[in-house]
Amino acid sequence: MPRYPVHATKIKLAQHIAAPGNTKLSTVEHVCVKFASLIGATSIAKFESLTMKQVVISGTGLYTPPFSISNEELVTCFNAYAEKFNTDNADAIAAGEVTALDLSSVAFIEKASGIKSRYVMEKEGILDPARMVSRIPERGDDELSLQAEMAVAAAHDALARAGRTPADIDMVLVACSNMQRAYPAMAVEVQDALGIDGYGFDMNVACSSATFGIQQAVAAVQSGQARAVLVLNPEITSGHLNWRDRDSHFIFGDACTAIVVEAKDTAVSQHQFEIIGTELKTRFSNAIRNNFGFLNRFDESGVGKADKLFRQQGRKVFKEVCPMAAEMIKATLAKAGVEVAQVSRYWLHQANLNMNLLIARLILGRDAEANEAPVILDTYANTSSAGSIIAFHKYQDDMAAGATGVICSFGAGYSIGCVIVRKV
Repeated sequence: MPRYPVHATKIKLAQHIAAPGNTKLSTVEHVCVKFASLIGATSIAKFESLTMKQVVISGTGLYTPPFSISNEELVTCFNAYAEKFNTDNADAIAAGEVTALDLSSVAFIEKASGIKSRYVMEKEGILDPARMVSRIPERGDDELSLQAEMAVAAAHDALARAGRTPADIDMVLVACSNMQRAYPAMAVEVQDALGIDGYGFDMNVACSSATFGIQQAVAAVQSGQARAVLVLNPEITSGHLNWRDRDSHFIFGDACTAIVVEAKDTAVSQHQFEIIGTELKTRFSNAIRNNFGFLNRFDESGVGKADKLFRQQGRKVFKEVCPMAAEMIKATLAKAGVEVAQVSRYWLHQANLNMNLLIARLILGRDAEANEAPVILDTYANTSSAGSIIAFHKYQDDMAAGATGVICSFGAGYSIGCVIVRKV
């Protein structure tokens, strides 16, 4: 029987219900319409769930950079910078023309975020008070780019866990909060480096890029456009962080995750999680923003200003995003027919420990146990879109077959993505 897209069958069924006299249907469509007439229009959603191709996450991978910066190291550098700034501007500070910089502390950072250290692609430049940004030489056009290098390493890890090779992949999707260039697409470079036939493209939904990417992968597999999809989240967040801003200099770290998504009926992995529900939501907000872009050169007065790096209204984000994320998780579970009590694990976006504690409390009505909502941000910090996938990658192998979990990301946009999975 020829492949027939489920979404097209759905359209034909809807047309039949609206106009029962319609006879311009193929043999496959006649069978579907006959079935629809037997089960009734209200059961078409159930019919879809039976005919829709089941999709699994068959492997995940992780690339961790070689350098780690502790809070102690970060505070030493920041305070050296702040003290020099205050000394150099003592007269202006005394005259009220310049605001003195407050010093940072390990206690402040850990209370505010739960972060103790973070991985970065280069640390000496960051810890130089006179520089405070990584020192990484540009590469030639004929060399593999830094972001692609991270993605390739994570991809090999994910492919190995999935029991797949590059020849099994039809689509590459690089989904992350920052691309190191405008074009060509990072995904196409990674595709070439791995020797993958097919196609690739990039997408950016900030911290929710990975979960949005998983949904795109599911759609590609279910439509028959790809046998398997490689979703990559190479985050070099150290590049957009203002290391001289006391309120945010500790937030981010670098990492890359990879996810293999494919049809359940052909998957061979021992690490399969069936995707039983997804939900995406966006709502515009300026509370998290970065104005860096190619149009900056149109107005030289703004080049190099603080708004060209990450900035946020932290308290506003906390107040608005936590309830949004909790409600979205509960709604996605309900839509998938899963009770909160049936969920074994929540792999939440790893931005702030206090946010995750509150979100879990809003969902469960109590504090979550450590194994219910695992934390990796203490050592990785906020790795943007990679965070929830790092948690999923590191805390999945102990789950029994049939156990259900939630991958949820939330961040700039605002954007929230939920993926409900069940261990195969």
